[in-house]
Amino acid sequence: MCNPVFRSARHRYAASVQRGFTLIEIMVVVVIMGILAALIVPKLMGRTDDARVMAARQDISTLMQALKIYKLDTRRYPTTEQGLQALVVKPATGADGWKTGGYIDKVPKDPWGNPYQYLSPGIKGEIDVFSYGADGQPGGEGNDADIGSWDL
Repeated sequence: MCNPVFRSARHRYAASVQRGFTLIEIMVVVVIMGILAALIVPKLMGRTDDARVMAARQDISTLMQALKIYKLDTRRYPTTEQGLQALVVKPATGADGWKTGGYIDKVPKDPWGNPYQYLSPGIKGEIDVFSYGADGQPGGEGNDADIGSWDL
């Protein structure tokens, strides 16, 4: 006859081997995950454009602050020809008092991979820093609209 201690251990082992998920349980979990994905993904997908617009506004704000400090040091803004690069590398002319090391590490690109535009004097202000938006072209609506220092 079998030892009762041995028998009980064997039954426990057999029970643990047979544990697992049934196909129906797995299908229920997959369906629930599908429903959640169908509800959540569309909401997140629309937010990427909003995040890019917010990132562009933040970049423009940072560039405007650097330009204001540049003006405090040199008593003028960089010309349109000197552009935003004047914040990184000292211009050949008109930059007496320029801070050694520059005002920013590098000129960023907008969230769509295009360069930021700079005008001095500006059309909508003393200077204008702006992005053409998602389409990279002047004007536009929605995600293609221009985003500029005049919006801050």
